[in-house]
Amino acid sequence: MNITPLPTKVIYSGTGRRKASIARVRLIPGSGQLVINGLPGESYLQFSPNYIRTTYSPLQTLGLNKEYDIFVNAQGGGLTGQTDAIRLGVARALCCINPEHRIPLKAEGHLTRDSRIKERKKYGLRKARKAPQFSKR
Repeated sequence: MNITPLPTKVIYSGTGRRKASIARVRLIPGSGQLVINGLPGESYLQFSPNYIRTTYSPLQTLGLNKEYDIFVNAQGGGLTGQTDAIRLGVARALCCINPEHRIPLKAEGHLTRDSRIKERKKYGLRKARKAPQFSKR
């Protein structure tokens, strides 16, 4: 009796964060499609060329444009934060594929976590730092 194992697709994953956004990214060898939260990536990103370019930029840096399908679960924040979180997640997943990818991705700035988040509001102030208007009388 001959048993042949079923071919399994290898899944590479990475997590990206930006502001209040979190993106869990899975890279699967395929044809280059982008799926975000179950929707086609272009329609989720409102067909914005800047958002689409930012999402694919780590793959373009390495010349792997049409070699991996990108499946994303994004939550929190707005589209700009989610797009930058997806970019970081894709870059981290590419580093899992081959550690040699780290050098060009790092040089392009794709592996840098942008840690700027909204500062919390303090007691007695109007915003995080804005004081109430001064009144002399």
